[in-house]
Amino acid sequence: MTSSLFEPEPGKDKEASSASMPPALKLSLEMGPLVIFFVANFFGQWLIDHVPLFSSFEKPIFPATALFMIAIISSLATSWILARRVLVMPLVSGVFVLIFGSLTLWLQDATFVKIKPTITSVLFALILFGGLLFKKSLLGYVFDSAFQLDAEGWRKLTFRWAFFFLFLALVNEIIWRNFSDDFWTNFHVLASTIFTFIFLATQMPMIMRHSLEQPPSDKNEDHAD
Repeated sequence: MTSSLFEPEPGKDKEASSASMPPALKLSLEMGPLVIFFVANFFGQWLIDHVPLFSSFEKPIFPATALFMIAIISSLATSWILARRVLVMPLVSGVFVLIFGSLTLWLQDATFVKIKPTITSVLFALILFGGLLFKKSLLGYVFDSAFQLDAEGWRKLTFRWAFFFLFLALVNEIIWRNFSDDFWTNFHVLASTIFTFIFLATQMPMIMRHSLEQPPSDKNEDHAD
């Protein structure tokens, strides 16, 4: 059987998916580039002063952007080498990182890398809403290794995440337009991650009600969603 280039469709090829890409490794590959972006921005001036490759840059966000792009490529390459699959959402985000990161470095304008989260968040929201329109809960590509939900559970979780992506896009627009580069970077990495974990925590009651590991009698009690 020919293996897919991308992550398996939710509920399919589960044994291969879980064996080749453990959840902890998947999370590391998804979050690692953001952590590198945050750390590189913090030490950005040092990089400009001590690394000849970055000596022509004027702001810490520029070497941070360059290292962010390298980290994204490395993350996608690692996922392919270790699992022979590409993580779907990091791939989509990575394409935008490379496009807007290249524009940022070429024009020396941080605006391009700042609007990237807005565009990717809106794109993810549209993809999720579009999937629901065609009765596909695409969020399963991201969380299928972490949760085992029934069809209604995936539908609800996908719908809520789509609106959450729109929320992240709106907040990003407010932050980058009104605050400094350093504040935006800290927010993009730290606050967005905190928001995501808080949001996910609020979804746990619904996730538990729709978990396939729950007895059927427990799921019948879900009439409040």
